[in-house]
Amino acid sequence: MPIPRSQLAPAREMRADARHNRARILEAARETFARRGLDVPMVAIARRAGVGVATLYRRFPSRESLITEVFADELAACASVVDEALADPDPWHGFCGAIEKVCAMQVADRGFTDAFLTAFPDAVDYERTRERAERGFAEVVRRAKAAGRLRADFASADLALLLRANCGIVAGAGEGAAASRRLVAYLLQSFRADHAEPLPPPPPLTLGHMAPTSSGTPHSAARPANVRSGR
Repeated sequence: MPIPRSQLAPAREMRADARHNRARILEAARETFARRGLDVPMVAIARRAGVGVATLYRRFPSRESLITEVFADELAACASVVDEALADPDPWHGFCGAIEKVCAMQVADRGFTDAFLTAFPDAVDYERTRERAERGFAEVVRRAKAAGRLRADFASADLALLLRANCGIVAGAGEGAAASRRLVAYLLQSFRADHAEPLPPPPPLTLGHMAPTSSGTPHSAARPANVRSGR
């Protein structure tokens, strides 16, 4: 027996309302992460989106789920940058281009650094894309070294240090884009193989485990115990 239209309409309206809330939350999170980084309280995102905290957690049960949804496109763009570097016939040019483009992405979005450098083991698709970008960049590095252009002691931790340094420049400088370009130019010159002097050993840093919150806890905080319902 067909369901009466009068019963279908409320369900359709509820689904539309849920989609609208979800879109508002994502937009608010994207804007807030870009300005303040990933440590911004979830309640601040809910307030900016104009929804209750319970509604936010109903749509996104953890901070991790919200972060990975917000930055999925940026991560895909980062992976594309690495793909372009791999396709470049000049290994050194490809390496430099990848560094410059990723650092330019940091200028546009402060939250991207933490999102890229943090591991989210429960976000399978997100992790798969990030790991592909890491493997691709490792190959970019190998080719640049094999061509004799990149210093032999360049390590993956050096990329993490570069991203952290650039993030600090962007956060503290009035002219973030100009300061970032100059910093990156300085560092790329230091990465050249010619006239490279010995360096201290790299720190034990990896790309996937460098972004704790200011309190020292992971970003993937669980849903608060007192949050149980909400539209």
